[in-house]
Amino acid sequence: MGFFDGLRKDKKQAEPVQQEQRVQEDTVEDEIAIEHIEVVERDPHSSSEPEPQPVESRPEIEPMPIRSYRDKKPVKHVVGQTKIMAIINQKGGVGKSTTAINLSAALGEMGKQVLLVDLDPQGNSSSGLGVEKSQVQNCIYDVLLNDVPVEEVIIPDVCEGLDLVPATINLAGAEVELVSEMARENRLKDAIGALRGKYDYIFIDCPPSLGLLTVNALVAADKLLIPIQCEFYALEGVTKLLDSMKRVKTRLNPTLDIYGVLMTMYDGRTTLSRQVVEEVRSYFGRLVFETLIPRTVKLSEAPSFGQPITLYDPSGKGAQSYMSLAKEVIARG
Repeated sequence: MGFFDGLRKDKKQAEPVQQEQRVQEDTVEDEIAIEHIEVVERDPHSSSEPEPQPVESRPEIEPMPIRSYRDKKPVKHVVGQTKIMAIINQKGGVGKSTTAINLSAALGEMGKQVLLVDLDPQGNSSSGLGVEKSQVQNCIYDVLLNDVPVEEVIIPDVCEGLDLVPATINLAGAEVELVSEMARENRLKDAIGALRGKYDYIFIDCPPSLGLLTVNALVAADKLLIPIQCEFYALEGVTKLLDSMKRVKTRLNPTLDIYGVLMTMYDGRTTLSRQVVEEVRSYFGRLVFETLIPRTVKLSEAPSFGQPITLYDPSGKGAQSYMSLAKEVIARG
């Protein structure tokens, strides 16, 4: 038997004795603690207990009140020729609604009268401008399928110089219901045609598809504004969009053409973003705007507060970029 074996044997014999001593000590301590417990009788009818304190929570954003077109502020300048533009790209997540909201708001701050038509069933442009869609009585769906005059749907002055035609979930069924309608491609054109001369710019926020809603936008618009994300698949789907534009131009809208191409979600720190911009500029040439919309957290946060970036973070890079874009749009005429 080795030296450490003897120590292990002595340790095993000592462990039961130590455990028994600890149990006895714990029992004595518990008995002493029980003897010192003081029993206090409480009157069940008394109200001596402190009232629970309210838990602090994040203040809720008040939804924007729904007003009618009759409440619109008077226009302070003479409106010239109205330009109707469809903000379109069949690929989702490229910044269509972000551009529609913030470009419209920037032009409004520069003294222009702007109407934004939300033609996307998701209604991101509507919620991004603080409109509670559950409170909307009529939307663009009713204009297209129920012959409701567009003036009865417009929500005026959601921002300075900016009016909105909202969208709700009802618009999701419009693609199917328009199939059996007469002159189905011209519904939107006929509806907003009466607004020419009342607005400097009318922007149409299109859904990420090439269905009947998008065809309505292509027929109603004078020009197309195409946002393209600075990512690897930037030009994927743009070819199909250009083919659709050519077919609509040949048969339904001879004046339709590309107004401009906007590069969004640009990150100058990456080689990929710079390469995509170079590739798009080589393909579209002067149609590409000089302004590049950066990828910023504030641009993503602003819709959750129901504000355009020009109000949510007016001094940030996102707001300055869209103000610069608005100046380019005005300069292009």
